[in-house]
Amino acid sequence: MEGEEGKQQPQLVLAHNLFLLTQNDVDDIEKVRLRDEVFNFILANDMAPLYETLVANKVLNLDQKALDSMRAKIDDELKKLDEKIADAEENLGESEVREAHLAKSLFYIRIGDKEKALEQLKLTESKTVAVGQKMDLVFYMLQIGFFRMDFDLISKSIDKAKNLFEEGGDWERKNRLKVYEGLYCMSTRNFKKAANLFLDSISTFTTYELFPYDTFIFYTVLTSIISLDRVSLKQKVVDAPEILTVIGKIPYLSDFLNSLYDCHYKSFFTAFAGLTEHIKLDRYLHPHFRYYMREVRTVVYSQFLESYKSVTIEAMAKAFGVTVDFIDLELSRFIAAGKLHCKIDKVAGVLETNRPDAKNALYQATIKQGDFLLNRIQKLSRVIDL
Repeated sequence: MEGEEGKQQPQLVLAHNLFLLTQNDVDDIEKVRLRDEVFNFILANDMAPLYETLVANKVLNLDQKALDSMRAKIDDELKKLDEKIADAEENLGESEVREAHLAKSLFYIRIGDKEKALEQLKLTESKTVAVGQKMDLVFYMLQIGFFRMDFDLISKSIDKAKNLFEEGGDWERKNRLKVYEGLYCMSTRNFKKAANLFLDSISTFTTYELFPYDTFIFYTVLTSIISLDRVSLKQKVVDAPEILTVIGKIPYLSDFLNSLYDCHYKSFFTAFAGLTEHIKLDRYLHPHFRYYMREVRTVVYSQFLESYKSVTIEAMAKAFGVTVDFIDLELSRFIAAGKLHCKIDKVAGVLETNRPDAKNALYQATIKQGDFLLNRIQKLSRVIDL
C-alpha cells in the first residue's frame, strides 16, 4: 500500500472515483466511464466486501458470477497466507512470522475489508519490535482511515504515531506524518493548522501515496490564503521556490494567489470562479466548499477595505468587476455576520470602515479580566474571614 514516488496509492484513487460517482456536477457520460473503471479495479483486486457494500448502496449493479469468483479467490489466498504464517511460526524466526502476518494485513487492505485489516494490523504490531516498523503499520491504518473517511480512526492513529515518536523514529517518517495530519486538519476544517503543517513539509515531501506533489501544492496554497497574513503569505507561499516550480501546472491557481497578493481583484474573481469546480469536486474539500468560499471572500474584501477610510460602492464593484447590486448584497451579509468591520451608507452609496482598535480592545479585555479577578479575591476573602 506504499505509494511509489509520484504514484498515488490505488485505493485512494478508487475512493476519489467513488466520490465523483455521487456528485451531480459530474456528467452522466463521465459517470459511465468511472463506473466501469471502479468495477474493473474491484474485480482486479478481488474487493468482494466493498463490492457488496456498493451493490447494497446501488452504486454498482450486482454481477453474481463476478462476486462468486472474487470470494473463491479470497478463500484461496487466505488459505495460502494462513499456511505461510503456520510455517513461519513452526520453522522460521520472529521477523519471518511478522512478515507473514503483515502480508495477511496487506491482503485485507487490498480487498477493502476494513475491520479484518485493522484486526490483523494489531496482531502484526504485537509481533513488531522496531519503532520504524510500528510507524509503518500506523501509516497503513491512516490510509484505511482516509479511504473510508473515518476521522475517529485517523485521529487516534495520529495520536498513536506521535506517542511512538517519543520512543524514537526517523525524520523521514516524522515529515510524512505532518502531511497526514495536515490532510486530516484540512478535512476537519482546521485550515490554519493544515497550512502550517503543509508549509513545514514543502521541502521534504515524500507522501506520494496520499496524493501527487501538484495536489499537495494546491492544498498548501488554498489553506495558506485564508490562514496567513500578507507578510507571511509573501515569504512562505508567493516567493517559495518549491511552489513556484509547480503552481503554473495547476489551472487558475497562480492567478488566484498572485492577483490576491498584487490586489488585482478583477483577475482574482476570474481565477476564483475557475477554481470553484476543482474545489467542489475534491473529496477532502467538498464538505467545506461553501465555508471556504466565504472565508476567501472575507479575506479579499477585508484586504480591499484596509486601504480606505471610506470608498464608494461603485468604485469597489468596478475594482472587482461585478455589479453594484452584487457587492451591496455580498457586503451586507458579511457585515451582518461580523466578518467585515464597516458600514454601508446606502443613500450616499458609500462604505465607511470602522476597523477595531487592537490596543483599545486589549485594554478593555484587561480591565474586564481585572474586574473578574478582584471579584474572585473579594469572595475568597469573605470565605477566609468566616
